[in-house]
Amino acid sequence: MDQRNILDIIGIGVGPFNLGLAALLEKTDCTYICFEQKPKFDWHPGMLLEGTTLQVPFMADLVTMVDPTSPYSFLNYLHEHERLYQFYFFEKFQIPRNEYNHYCQWVANRLKGLQFSSEVKEVVLHTEEDTYFEVTVQHGDDTETYYSRHVVMGVGTKPIIPKDFQSMQCDQLYHSAHFKMKRDQTLQAKSITVIGSGQSAAEIVYDLLQQQSEQEYELNWYTRSKGFYPMEYSKLGLEHFSPDYTRYFYHLELENKQRVLKNQGLLYKGISFQTISDIYDLLYERTIGGSPIPITMQALTELTNIEQKGDSQELTLYQYEQETYQKTVSDVVILATGYQGTLPSFMDGIKIHLQFNEFGQLEIDEHYKVKTNIEGASLFIQNGELHTHGVGAPDLGLGAYRNAVIINQIAGKEVYKLYNRNVFQQFGF
Repeated sequence: MDQRNILDIIGIGVGPFNLGLAALLEKTDCTYICFEQKPKFDWHPGMLLEGTTLQVPFMADLVTMVDPTSPYSFLNYLHEHERLYQFYFFEKFQIPRNEYNHYCQWVANRLKGLQFSSEVKEVVLHTEEDTYFEVTVQHGDDTETYYSRHVVMGVGTKPIIPKDFQSMQCDQLYHSAHFKMKRDQTLQAKSITVIGSGQSAAEIVYDLLQQQSEQEYELNWYTRSKGFYPMEYSKLGLEHFSPDYTRYFYHLELENKQRVLKNQGLLYKGISFQTISDIYDLLYERTIGGSPIPITMQALTELTNIEQKGDSQELTLYQYEQETYQKTVSDVVILATGYQGTLPSFMDGIKIHLQFNEFGQLEIDEHYKVKTNIEGASLFIQNGELHTHGVGAPDLGLGAYRNAVIINQIAGKEVYKLYNRNVFQQFGF
């Protein structure tokens, strides 16, 4: 293989993390291409609802936390769009979700190393005279082959639909990831049920409550969680989303990591205080003068079965503290049941080289490299290391840090400065 044809990096997927990787690579001599099967950058389009914001400060953009002077920072985006003074008077750390998406699209349009409408079909490894990855990519009707020393996987997560309900998906039963696309049709229903108690579920419920006076549908909200609890957002709680806590968590024993993660749900799975407040305030206003409560809300309640009943869905609900079942009927059911990462099928060709733990999860080293039996080529993971690195894996605020760690390794030098101490507390001895 001609060395000139081998790239330094191929990125698979162009979500915020690999988009940030590409932006940070612009300061290096590394050659790269990032492939994305979608036609353009679009971040959770089904949840780009008016009035929703990021749950992290604007500094959790693609680059600022490791390179505040980058031309791809959110502040420079505002400058280029002549919005700096408006943002200055806006006086909020959490920016509109739509604006974050537009910012990422702006960055994507400025980078030459991104290829959209490009689906990766296969990744294989060559080790004869040299070691490198061969990546087969389909661009429309054409297929091309690319070669790279390193691959960075940033394919994101997929919506979780409980196994028993996967075959039942339709316009009347769907995941919250598709809410905005199905919203107009959903508003025509006579009854709507939302399942789940995370931020997405709460934002959908609030949106539906706002429209309910005009549409007059029945609204239900159930979750198997113990309550409609807020996400932990105290300053010391937020320090768990730091390189310091990531290092601490990484060196825990495997069984201990599993146990710790189970007890950290409210660090990243709860509802923002503001959204809870908005919902409560709206309910208070709607019930003035003894008006009926416009929603059925119930925690500790698991959806155990769904049956099609004409144009509606019959839901079987189980209140597990009372140990009692109840049936209810709803025209539309929205499953805000979260997301999960998977190893894509195009990786099957190199699976034999990858190491897995006893739970079938990828073994990943402290510097985000998948442990393999390969010498001279590396596979890195973006947002697939929750089990090894802890709750910060999906957090936008750690994306630039992770990319800096990856880039420094590939470049063989400190391209981006990283700090040894980032928080006030310590997490262990």
